Amino acid sequence: MSFRIHGLPLSPFRPLFGMDDAALTAIGARRMIADAPHAAPCRVSLADAGPGERLILLNHRHLDAPESPYRSEGPVFVREAAVEAAPPSGEIPDMLGRRLLSVRAYDAGWMMTDADVVEGRDLAGRLDAWFTDPAVSRIHLHTARRGCFMAAAERA
Repeated sequence: MSFRIHGLPLSPFRPLFGMDDAALTAIGARRMIADAPHAAPCRVSLADAGPGERLILLNHRHLDAPESPYRSEGPVFVREAAVEAAPPSGEIPDMLGRRLLSVRAYDAGWMMTDADVVEGRDLAGRLDAWFTDPAVSRIHLHTARRGCFMAAAERA
């Protein structure tokens, strides 16, 4: 396979878990409890939180290239029990495989070269096809309905 999926690093989020609810609210974050299966996808572990699991919901800038008009941020969940995911090359985490995704391809200068809506079960083939184009440097994966950032893919 020609790609590898990457979640967000844990280190920027770790201090949030020690904050009380008032401090989280002051920075626009919320402590939440997952109330249903597959309702709270963690962007660090690339796994859905189980019912009853504690998470932080906060705004995160996932595309922070100042030179790009596509700079973007939005809400992400991070599980308090998160461990950084490291899926093998060519593997689609279940959290992505079960969702309808908005997939956005970028070149080295963070200009969007293409975009599509893809069923998660079909994502591997779409990523492989896009990464055959040398102009594609990276791909961001978002939920199709709410538009939230889920993960990134890079050429393996």
